[in-house]
Amino acid sequence: MKTTIATLVLASIALPLFAAQQTAGTSMPKRPEEIKYGPLTFEPPEAAKFRYTLKDGTAVYMALSKEFPLIALSMTFKGGSYLEPKDMVGLAGMTGRMIREGGTTTMKPAEFDEAIDFLATQMSASCGDATSSASMNCLSNNFDESLKLFVDMLRNPGFDAARLETNRGQALEGMKQRNDDAGSIMGREWNRLMYGSDHFESLDATEASLKAITPEKMRAFQTRIFNPANVIIAVSGDFEPEAMLAKLNAAFDGWARGEKMPDPPAPTATIVPGIYHVQKDIPQGKVRIGMRSIKRDDPDYIPYLLLNDILGGGGFTSRIMSQVRSNEGLAYSAGSRLAAKVYYPGVFAASYESKNPTVALAAKIVLEEMDKVRNQPVTAEELETAKRQFIETFPRTFESKPAMLGVFVGDEWTNRPKEYWKTFREQVMAVTAADLQRVAQKYVDPNQMVLLVVGDWNTVGPGDSTGRAKMDDLLGGKVTHLPLRDPMTMQPIVKMDQVAPTPPTSGNEGLAPSR
Repeated sequence: MKTTIATLVLASIALPLFAAQQTAGTSMPKRPEEIKYGPLTFEPPEAAKFRYTLKDGTAVYMALSKEFPLIALSMTFKGGSYLEPKDMVGLAGMTGRMIREGGTTTMKPAEFDEAIDFLATQMSASCGDATSSASMNCLSNNFDESLKLFVDMLRNPGFDAARLETNRGQALEGMKQRNDDAGSIMGREWNRLMYGSDHFESLDATEASLKAITPEKMRAFQTRIFNPANVIIAVSGDFEPEAMLAKLNAAFDGWARGEKMPDPPAPTATIVPGIYHVQKDIPQGKVRIGMRSIKRDDPDYIPYLLLNDILGGGGFTSRIMSQVRSNEGLAYSAGSRLAAKVYYPGVFAASYESKNPTVALAAKIVLEEMDKVRNQPVTAEELETAKRQFIETFPRTFESKPAMLGVFVGDEWTNRPKEYWKTFREQVMAVTAADLQRVAQKYVDPNQMVLLVVGDWNTVGPGDSTGRAKMDDLLGGKVTHLPLRDPMTMQPIVKMDQVAPTPPTSGNEGLAPSR
């Protein structure tokens, strides 16, 4: 009976389509590759059409969406962990968490939780590296009640002492497990090598810094960042624009304006190329190979995006994945990533995990692929594939109203040129193979790379059993063995049985002072 019903349903769909095709004088293609698609047409939305301002000058981006009786509101503030005192690393993250979990000055945490649960409203707050944020999602028919609670949370956070102790205890327990995961070790040592041990991107919370956090310190940090002088708002969903502006104006009334936040500081350390290693007894070595890259608004950014896609960012079509995984079977996943920063140059890096004995061979292949894109133009097919990838996925940038508004907010905070999205595809199409080779020669130099390995050096160093590569063959062969760090203090742990001579303990390993 089920089969008969399913067959009838399919027939009811297929027959009208077939009849329509016959009427139009068309025929069904015999094979999928014979299907012809029309050209992709998409015009990016203009931010100005969605931008409003409150009475105090605060920017608000609004987009209507009547499909569901829901409203999503987000507030993005400039400022984050780069504003933390050096002796209180972790203050930003704890402050963001406690804004939501610490109640308000008039409501205990449990009471506040119960109030928003009753409304089926979701609220969150967080502090990142460069920006902080707060968001609310609720039913349109209880938006007024939800907004009142949301603004109270932001303007009058309670920073409940008992909740703080609970969160601090959880953070300290998690801190004890920092060395359990090779990825955690890789991340923190990589940041030190790229940015220097004194830059905010390289600083890690410690037991002492978390214990120094008090409700008073969080309140001062919150007041500095979370205020109307330092925010851009985005609202999407089921509402009327004029009514929404009136509600936001009322919510902001009397909220003290603070100072505008400075830009995050650029790193001052200089990278020293070479091989770096952290000992960990694991069967697979975790590897990252890279160097500093460029700023997001650099004229070479788009050619660099395409180059990265061809080299390692394009998945199975990329050279690194093809050679390291598909052809050699040395890693399950291998690739590269370009992370351009807004305020200072970011990082370009390739990464993979491989059995310890084949770490060197995989690294040799990755470095060879980097060298090839410098010395030989990419093929016409590779360039076209990369271009099509960026052009055909371009509409996804604006595929939802919240995502679209998020782009507008980010662009305004970082002063991205207004014509960027309008001309993006034209700029992609204009890139030539010669452009990519020039960019590769300028920004992808194997001799200037940092190669970081987390793994067992006794099996990593000698290389593969066939003798195709060993670590001594790479980047001059000199290895700096970095010490494992105490998870609670982030100070080096010096062990008598540690691989290599006594490791440096300055906390600035692999970096020369800038001049």
